[in-house]
Amino acid sequence: MAKALNSAIHPHSHHVPGSRAVLQRVGVMGGAFDPPHLAHLALAQAALKQLSLDQLYIVPTGQAWHKKRVLTAAAHRIAMVQLAFEPMPQAVVDVRETVRSGPSYTLDTLSEMQAAMPHTELFLIMGADQANDLHTWKSWQNIVQIATVCIADRAYSISLGGTFEPQKLYPSRFRQLALPCMNISATDIRTQLAAQQDVTALVSEPVVRYIADHHLYQTF
Repeated sequence: MAKALNSAIHPHSHHVPGSRAVLQRVGVMGGAFDPPHLAHLALAQAALKQLSLDQLYIVPTGQAWHKKRVLTAAAHRIAMVQLAFEPMPQAVVDVRETVRSGPSYTLDTLSEMQAAMPHTELFLIMGADQANDLHTWKSWQNIVQIATVCIADRAYSISLGGTFEPQKLYPSRFRQLALPCMNISATDIRTQLAAQQDVTALVSEPVVRYIADHHLYQTF
């Protein structure tokens, strides 16, 4: 399975010119992962390569303040994330939001990471759908001060264009990731599974098997 949360950050340290500090490059990729699918994996792989990350923290949402529906139990989503990201040695499944009481806020997670890893450069990884809503997130201005926001490129340019206010205000805190446009959504996958359709082209095989074994998404 993907490495546990308490695994130490190690290789590929980056020295800051004129400083003895060692700067680690750590990505943070949150989401419901209900279920995790191939577009999630593609975004993670693009981030690891293009940002030269030492580690990528995969953070399943606990209580999603912005979603009306009830998420699948955290234990199932964590297990699926561990299976999905197992092939990525830099992936760390971080369960802090699922055990934190109250709504899950990205600001709280990033603040905790910044405090725990002071010699770390944080990169917040997201797709265009999340970026479109960034201005509605709790204290988003503080988020972009803590982490560089990295957004999937093709969908980003199409959906956001020149109207994305956060990037206008803080242009140096945003970065685009080159990623082929993948028309995959967890909502569509859940609908197809409820209709007993095959989703093996959208979800990794271990996750498909886990879903079947635990009879998930049988209704929508």
